[in-house]
Amino acid sequence: MMEASVACTVLLVDDHPAVRQGLAALLGSRGLPTPLQASTIEEARAIADETDVDLAVIDLSLERGDGLDLVPDLASRGARVIVYSMFEDARTIRRSLKYGVLGYVTKRDDPACLLEAVDHVRRGEPYLSVRAVDALSEADAAMQGKELSERERQVLSLMGQGESNIGIAAALGISVRTVETYYTRISEKLDLSLSVRDLRKYAIRHFKE
Repeated sequence: MMEASVACTVLLVDDHPAVRQGLAALLGSRGLPTPLQASTIEEARAIADETDVDLAVIDLSLERGDGLDLVPDLASRGARVIVYSMFEDARTIRRSLKYGVLGYVTKRDDPACLLEAVDHVRRGEPYLSVRAVDALSEADAAMQGKELSERERQVLSLMGQGESNIGIAAALGISVRTVETYYTRISEKLDLSLSVRDLRKYAIRHFKE
């Protein structure tokens, strides 16, 4: 859990006042100060012009624009961005990550996921919610899973069984460094390029024996 005493200016961007109020209360339970709020891209940019925003929680579907258009502006000012959206399709999630979004949580995820995302992103760590990871993995499992080599599938199977890097290396007779190389290759093939944690989630769901 992130230290509440660490200063953090939060910006909420959503065109539904009730959603913003609910998010503000949720973040307040984490010890964060009352967040700044915007309902449009223009309002959000005006706030960012006057205030150093540390963390932004953005909806993608705004009444007057696409929330992703804000991401490059905020990121260039040093803000870390979490998308909080009803969109759960892999294409939108990948597009968000390419824009520089550090965290992605869907509105059907448990609210605890958003708090977990806040903790990770404030530390500069990427975060994908359970539904986001599922959307990415399910979109690629049928097609791209078949493109993995036998050794790559072995690595994923061992990951799904909870083996550590050292355990995987020992089981396959390779070095830990080679295991890490396999992680990179597998992530590129599956387009799950955020972290080993996300790759392990994929392995548990699709390759656990």
